[in-house]
Amino acid sequence: MSRDHFPRRIACLQPSATVILDAIGALDRVVACTRYCADVVAAVADGSRTILADSWTADTSHIVAVKPDLVIASVPYQEKAVSEILKAGAPFLGLAPKNLADIYTDIAMIAGVVGAIDRGRDVIDAMQRRIEEVRAQVDGADRPRVFCEEWGKPVIASQRWVAELVSAAGGDFVAEPGRPASAEEILSQNPDVFVAAWCGAGDRVPLEKIVAGRGWQQTTAALSGHVFCIRDEFLNTPAPTLLHGLEALAWAIHPELFPRTKGIRQITEVHASTT
Repeated sequence: MSRDHFPRRIACLQPSATVILDAIGALDRVVACTRYCADVVAAVADGSRTILADSWTADTSHIVAVKPDLVIASVPYQEKAVSEILKAGAPFLGLAPKNLADIYTDIAMIAGVVGAIDRGRDVIDAMQRRIEEVRAQVDGADRPRVFCEEWGKPVIASQRWVAELVSAAGGDFVAEPGRPASAEEILSQNPDVFVAAWCGAGDRVPLEKIVAGRGWQQTTAALSGHVFCIRDEFLNTPAPTLLHGLEALAWAIHPELFPRTKGIRQITEVHASTT
C-alpha cells in the first residue's frame, strides 16, 4: 500500500502514543504532542513540534490549528476533553488499555494505522521477551508482598499492567489494581516492598512524609528499608517505556538478583513523624 494512504500529520495527546510511534520508527509523523512527551521521548524536546494539552484538558482550536490527519489519545480522559477532540473533526484513535495484553494490542493497532506492522510486531516481541526473561530469573525465589501506588491523595493503587510487572519481577501485588485503597487497608497487608509512582510527579514523591503520615513506619517495607519511588513515566506510560519500570521493580523486589537501574530512588530510614 502506498505511504500516501497512511496518516502523515499525527497529534499525540498522551506520551504513550508518542513512545509507541517512536519505537516503531514513525516519530517523523508526529507534528504535535504534549509537554510530558519529552519526558519519555527526548527527540520531541527540540521545539520542532507544537505542544498541545493532553487528553484530560484537550482544546478543539489548538488541535485544529496543527491540521492533523490523525489524533491519538489514551487514558486518562475527561469527558469534556473527549468532546473537544471529537469537535476537531480529525480521525481519532482513542486508547484505554487496562493490562499488558491491551498495550500490545494498542502497539499493533498504531503500527497498522501508520503502515509499520512488522516494526510493531518486533516491539511487542521485544517487550514480551524481556518480561519473560525477568520472570525466569525470579523463578523459585521468595515472593515479597508489594504495594505500588499511582497517587497519594487519595491513595490509588497502580494499574493492572503494573501488577503484572510486579508479578513478573517476582512479587505479589497487594490491593486491587487501579482502585482507591485506605492507609489502614495497606497497613493490614503489611507489604514487604512499597513503591510510589505518582502521576506527573517524576521522581519527586515525598517518601518519608507519606510513610510517616500514614503510620506505616512499622511495616516490613519501612523497617527493612524497602521504600522506593520509581519515576512515574516508567510505570504509568502504557508503552514500551514500561520495560524501564520492570527493571526498576526487579531491583526493588529482588536486589540480590538484579542490578540497580535508573529512575528509582530509595529511602532506608523512616522517622516517626514529620513537620
